[in-house]
Amino acid sequence: MQWGERSPLLPQDARDQEPPLSRSSPLPSSCLGPVLREVRARRAGHGGGQVTTCPWGCSCLKCLTFLSNFLFSLLGLLALAVGLWGLAVKGSLGSSWGGPLPADPMLGLVLAGLAVSAVSLAGCLGALCENPCLLRCFSGGLLAFLVLEAVAGALVVALWGPLQDGLERALRMAITHYQDEPDLRFLVDQVQLGLQCCGAASYQDWQGNLYFNCSSPGVQACSLPASCCIDPWEDGASVNDQCGFGALRLDEDAAQRVVHLGGCGAPLRQWLRRNIRAVGCFVIAVVGVQGAELLLATRLVRALGVRKGAAESPGAGGTAGPVHPSRGPRAPPPAKPAPG
Repeated sequence: MQWGERSPLLPQDARDQEPPLSRSSPLPSSCLGPVLREVRARRAGHGGGQVTTCPWGCSCLKCLTFLSNFLFSLLGLLALAVGLWGLAVKGSLGSSWGGPLPADPMLGLVLAGLAVSAVSLAGCLGALCENPCLLRCFSGGLLAFLVLEAVAGALVVALWGPLQDGLERALRMAITHYQDEPDLRFLVDQVQLGLQCCGAASYQDWQGNLYFNCSSPGVQACSLPASCCIDPWEDGASVNDQCGFGALRLDEDAAQRVVHLGGCGAPLRQWLRRNIRAVGCFVIAVVGVQGAELLLATRLVRALGVRKGAAESPGAGGTAGPVHPSRGPRAPPPAKPAPG
């Protein structure tokens, strides 16, 4: 006799009643409490490979992706703020409004900060909101960064020799345009102060500057910048800008008591050779962190896709009736006949 059929031996009053349940018969879902129904649905989903809740591994991936991208987004926003501040201080931000972009190093810092903050915020929001679209955009941006860094590293390795040979030429160009760019002036001064040198090959290279040339009619004729002086502070709190006045008129014996005579080309090459390993380790660490973030985002997208597929598959919501181990799914009981 099939489940749910009326027995002719039972009286009419007992036909409309549910038969007593044995110990092996599963309890109907209406008799189970909400907690038991939830546990039963989870066990059924786990047995069929369909889990609708995010496991602890998915939560761990989400937290790691969010925290790492949050830190990088802060760094990107900081670089963006510093770049905008530099452009505003120098007046490049207002003067270039509606015109061509200025050739300013701060503009590169602004663009880099904007790109890093945008990509990191996409990853941060994608992990927080569990949005696969934002996570894919973050992965694409991070992959573009990795490709650009790989191309830049390959170019540096391939052109390392010519780059070292061109240092003196680059320094001479910087000396020629010393007064034209504040950032270039700051960079040259820091190199000369840090390496205790003056000029590209010697201090006489400053003759190539229009303002420091001895034939110049200005007050700086035959002079040197304060960064060339042996003691530019002269035991004071601020730099004495006039410590190098008239140094190019002196002979070498008198000039070496006031300014550095050696150029910055050879010391700069030695400094680069000493610190190239530290720079390489830093670049490798940055690339490793970016690769780890890309792997985290990829695995998080895959985990979200698996969870979405499990939630949308038939029977994942626990709507199927209880299954008896020997008789299969139970058919619903027939409707009661209308009285009269």
